[in-house]
Amino acid sequence: MTQQQAARRPSGRFGNLPNILTYGRILAIPALVACFFVIEDWGRWVAMWIFIAAGVTDILDGYLARAWEQQSAIGRMLDPIADKLLVSAALMMLAADQTIAGWSLWAGVIILCREILVSGLREFLGTLAVGVPVTRVAKWKTFLQMLAIGFLLAGSAGDKIWPYTTKFGLTLLWIAAILTLYTGYDYLLAAVRHVMTDED
Repeated sequence: MTQQQAARRPSGRFGNLPNILTYGRILAIPALVACFFVIEDWGRWVAMWIFIAAGVTDILDGYLARAWEQQSAIGRMLDPIADKLLVSAALMMLAADQTIAGWSLWAGVIILCREILVSGLREFLGTLAVGVPVTRVAKWKTFLQMLAIGFLLAGSAGDKIWPYTTKFGLTLLWIAAILTLYTGYDYLLAAVRHVMTDED
């Protein structure tokens, strides 16, 4: 086996680059929280860029794992966990800061509830060896959700440059929440079908 083939061989080890990127996304969460609650505007800008960098690693780790054939059990487990921790932490911070407030809190609640629901349904469907493919709508949902949170993290600091930064972020958050309901339905429907099949 050549050195190049060995590098591309599927790896269950903890230390391949895709997994390191996933670990980095989890470790970015405390830094994101710390920067967000700095009173000065620069804290919000740094928090936004940390979030963007973490989002980029989410794209890279999956791409590299497939391209280098380095898919691993630890990566498959931690990747969705890292995503949900990052989004959940950001939404809770924005709610605590009242960047997301009033009716817009419902958009955040919808997104968080869907993430919890889908995690449970994935575990259930996984025991049945049933896969639910990621649709194009789901990918758009994720993109809009991340974009919305990025604008909202800039928040009041961003409003000083573009007065509609927060309003635009909230609008995107509602669009993401609507798509979240739609994509969550796919998982729920797949689970209900198999429950009904088992009962028959």
